[in-house]
Amino acid sequence: MTRTVLESKTKTVVIGFDEPFCVIGERINPTGRKKLAAELEMGNFDTVIKDALEQVACGATVLDVNSGAVFTNKMAEDPRYADNNFVEPPLMKSLIEIIQQTVDVPLCIDSSVPGALEAGLQACEGRPLLNSVTGEEERLELVLPLVKKYNVPVVAISNDDTGISPDPDVRFAVAKKIVERAADFGIPAHDIVVDPLVMPVGAMASAGQQVFALVRRLREELGVNTTCGASNISFGLPHRHGINAAFLPMAIGAGMTSAIMNPVRQVEMEAIRAANFLMNHDANGGEWIRFAKVLEAVEGGASFAEASAAASQAAGGRRGGRRGRA
Repeated sequence: MTRTVLESKTKTVVIGFDEPFCVIGERINPTGRKKLAAELEMGNFDTVIKDALEQVACGATVLDVNSGAVFTNKMAEDPRYADNNFVEPPLMKSLIEIIQQTVDVPLCIDSSVPGALEAGLQACEGRPLLNSVTGEEERLELVLPLVKKYNVPVVAISNDDTGISPDPDVRFAVAKKIVERAADFGIPAHDIVVDPLVMPVGAMASAGQQVFALVRRLREELGVNTTCGASNISFGLPHRHGINAAFLPMAIGAGMTSAIMNPVRQVEMEAIRAANFLMNHDANGGEWIRFAKVLEAVEGGASFAEASAAASQAAGGRRGGRRGRA
């Protein structure tokens, strides 16, 4: 049975076919968040700390950390800040250090800059997930040696030098190529988490069917775990969270084992908790029963984030200090 093991200082998360769905919190990402990017440019990490605490309380067991910030003001003063290779490595190091001081969950180091990936790997305690490698030749040659050197799992995105194919057979072939090239470096298939690339259903009516079929095939033929950017399915559509909440349990039923997503959205997390129970990945419904108390607090007037934080604090007071499952 395929098991991808991630670790923080004291917590272990296993992504696997027989494990609860792994929620990878997406919010620590300055792309498209001007306020966060501006704060990071000033060395202000308040929103990062808030997002880390909130996402973990709401159910994220892994946090994605993206360093893709554009420092507009510094760029005007110093042209080096126009280069992500200059900006991202020190920013990634700072983000990792601050998040590790704030929460104790495994991290997903997310950057298109190899130097930032290595800076994150050097700063990380435990065994993080690296995000990402693609089927592009240059990317394979830059990222796979890092995966091998630091003995970490990696997200493998199913595009190559030709771009993103709308044909699911081509995306499967790219994933297979990455798994095979990783094997050449001595990287086992259980340390490859494939992102089959979810297309927007508003632009491609068969997008959901495609990804469900691809996930089944990746599981059965390559034996790999899978992930996706969950909100991609609803891009450009109204009431996106309703679509996401329908998509996630269907993806789980097809065999998807993780997703990069926003755990602060109640409707999506409710769908995932229910799917875990229905897939027999929640022993005796214990997590569902605990989650139901959060929903009751929301019905009583608390926000989902507030109710989740209160439940998390109450549970934390009952737990010991040994290495545990996040």
